[in-house]
Amino acid sequence: MSKRYVMAIDLRRCVGCQTCTAACKSANATAPGVQWRRVLDQETGEFPDVRRTFLPVACMHCANPPCVEVCPTTATRRREDGLVTIDYDICIGCANCIMACPYDARSIEHQPRYAFGKAMTHEIARSSPERLSVATKCTFCQGRVDRAAATGQIPGVDPDVTPACVNSCISGAMHFGDVADPDSNVSQLLASSQHFRMHEELETDPSVFYIWGGSET
Repeated sequence: MSKRYVMAIDLRRCVGCQTCTAACKSANATAPGVQWRRVLDQETGEFPDVRRTFLPVACMHCANPPCVEVCPTTATRRREDGLVTIDYDICIGCANCIMACPYDARSIEHQPRYAFGKAMTHEIARSSPERLSVATKCTFCQGRVDRAAATGQIPGVDPDVTPACVNSCISGAMHFGDVADPDSNVSQLLASSQHFRMHEELETDPSVFYIWGGSET
């Protein structure tokens, strides 16, 4: 069976610190206001029984991605390992994928913008002109994951080949790995927990699982 990389996020552990958001911005040098990973802050219940829940969201790397179906140039594709990618060389910036995505995960920037007007060192090192006027989104840190083939390391286990957001999580809420491997960290975690995925009714088959009950991790 082919690999399928997924992310599992334990909502019982997420403290809403936004460290994953900051780590993603640092790793990818996205423009101000563009967040490939966000943490939603939701309040439920009625006073005095009120509860806050933090929900990290990004591209869901769906197995049935609507963005692929509407792309007129095949720039957006789904790889055999489950990652949904964008080929910037053939993306024409039509925004069809942005409108088709039910997770609000994509954006387009037409001009370079920097956090403090002038580019900082990390922005110079990680920003890329090829990302202008094309659709962009979370890549599951594709470059890191691909490095595993050469190094023999395991994504989700070895930090060098694991998404930056997962490495940064201070509460251990975020996990990454190959769900097609029953012995992987994510497979064992999901087998022992209660979980859901966003908008499963749309049959997009997202690759991000949210844990809300079961054995503590």
